[in-house]
Amino acid sequence: MSQSVSALPRRPGEPALSALGIGAPARSPADASPHAFPDGGLWRTEIPSVEGPEALTVVLEEATRLDVPVHRVSQGSGVWMLSDAEITEMAGAAAERSVELCLFTGPRGTWDIGGSTRTDSRGAGLRARGHDAVAGCVEDALRATELGVKCLLVADEGVLWTLHRARLQGLIPADTTLKVSALIGPVNPAAYAVYERLGADSLNVPSDLTLAQLTEIRRVSGAPMDMYVEAPDDLGGYVRMYEIAELIRRGAPLYLKFGLAKAPSVYPSGQHLRDTVLATARERVRRGRLALDLLARHGAEGGMSPLGSRLPGALHRFES
Repeated sequence: MSQSVSALPRRPGEPALSALGIGAPARSPADASPHAFPDGGLWRTEIPSVEGPEALTVVLEEATRLDVPVHRVSQGSGVWMLSDAEITEMAGAAAERSVELCLFTGPRGTWDIGGSTRTDSRGAGLRARGHDAVAGCVEDALRATELGVKCLLVADEGVLWTLHRARLQGLIPADTTLKVSALIGPVNPAAYAVYERLGADSLNVPSDLTLAQLTEIRRVSGAPMDMYVEAPDDLGGYVRMYEIAELIRRGAPLYLKFGLAKAPSVYPSGQHLRDTVLATARERVRRGRLALDLLARHGAEGGMSPLGSRLPGALHRFES
């Protein structure tokens, strides 16, 4: 599904800049993504860092108040930071609103005893160190899905492949979706295609990828892409609000993630951070409203997937 030239959204500042003789070069139809979600939509929305039932309640209430459509909410502290009762409450509240709930799986390198992640090289990064770390991620996945969670966030290629095989064998529900974290997000077309084949149903790419690089990825893969249009400071703090229409045109099918720059980290979350968690959750929804208003002003508000949509459609996989 590609967008015709006649459907191109208005660029920021046009036609005023054209009238002043400094208009932008014409856009090429070849830059547009040929892909879409299986429902025909080009974009969906995600509110990240929803760190528990109370934060989810705040997000859903604020989304109603500001009329912000929400397709997915994600949590970053991890399944292990939530009790069974909390997971069940979150899964129920999300299901009631037809919102996909995504929880982060298991041990990650930066919370491990290994020292390499704390060196300047950041060796191994967020990946699961050793068999026991992989086993912890699988344990989280089994527990979360048994309690009704339908989306799992992963930060390790081996964990991704393991969970993909687990759903093929019925160890977790077949309709469980697997989301690649921004902490290991691919930065080139070859890597993006590999993650898709390992089982990824959506892939968070770093927010500093250029528009041309998004087009390069879309020439090899139609797997849904997640992107922070405002990134947390520890992921660069990039704010790309005015590019949203073009990000959709180039990157569809795309989840618009409304992060928050200049905000303290809340991972791992807990009652000691309650006020910050709730305040930042509320502000992320407001950022979503501002982004959607920009899309409307640029004539690009169309193409959103119906609320309740969550599956990625047919994707390419390695043989298991």
